[in-house]
Amino acid sequence: MTLLETISLSHRYPDGTPSLKNISLRIEPGETVALIGGNGAGKTTLLHHLSGILLPMEGQLLLDGSSIEKRTLPILRRSVGIVFQNSDDQLFMPTILEDAAFGPLNMGLSPEEAEQSALNALEQVGCLALRDKPPHHLSGGEKRLASIATVLSMDARALLLDEPSSNLDPRSRRDLIRLLAELGKTLVIATHDLDMALDLCRRTIILHKGEIAADGPTITLLRQKDLLESCHLELPYRYQ
Repeated sequence: MTLLETISLSHRYPDGTPSLKNISLRIEPGETVALIGGNGAGKTTLLHHLSGILLPMEGQLLLDGSSIEKRTLPILRRSVGIVFQNSDDQLFMPTILEDAAFGPLNMGLSPEEAEQSALNALEQVGCLALRDKPPHHLSGGEKRLASIATVLSMDARALLLDEPSSNLDPRSRRDLIRLLAELGKTLVIATHDLDMALDLCRRTIILHKGEIAADGPTITLLRQKDLLESCHLELPYRYQ
C-alpha cells in the first residue's frame, strides 16, 4: 500500500500567492525520493504538508490510503518525521539526549522507554558519546546527526529532510550520505545538492513555481540539461 499520497494538493501564501498547485504524487514504502527545484519552487512547503505541519488548503494528503485531517494528525506524526534545514529549530532541550527523548515521551512512552529509544537513536547516528552535550556545543555536522536522531527515536517509517547537506564540510557530508543510505527508511529529501540526490535517491521530483515539472528516475532526469535549466537548476557536478 502507498505510504504517502497527495491528490491535487494546493497551498497559498498569506498574501494569496500560490505556493503549491495541484500536486499529485505517491511515495511508496522504502522509496528514496529527491525533491529538487530552484528557490521558491515549493520544496519546503511540500515537506511541511507531508509531515502535517501544514494542512492542504485544497486537495488531500493520505497516509496508508486514509485521508489526513486535523484530528488524525497524531497518526501522521508518529509515522513521518521531518528534519529541518536549521538544526537549531530541532534541538531545543538542555542536552541532545533529552532532545532525542522528547518525541517518544510525547508519544506516551515511559521515561525509561523514551530514554532507551533516544540512546538507541543516538548510537545509530554515531552520537552516543555526545548524549550529555548541549546542542550549542556541537558542530554543524553533529547537530545534523542529532536532529536525525530525534526522528529515529520515534521509529518513524519515513524521514523527510530539508537541505540536509547544507553548510556541512565535505567529511560531514560524506558521513551523512553514508548514514542515510544505511537507514533502510523511506526518504524524501529536499535538496539543492544534486550529486547527493544521485548518491541516495532512485527517484527525483522536480518542482517549478509550485508545480511538478518532472517525476522520474534520478539518473535520467539529472542528465537533462535543458529540463534542469528551465527549472533554474544546473547539471550535477559529475555531469558537467
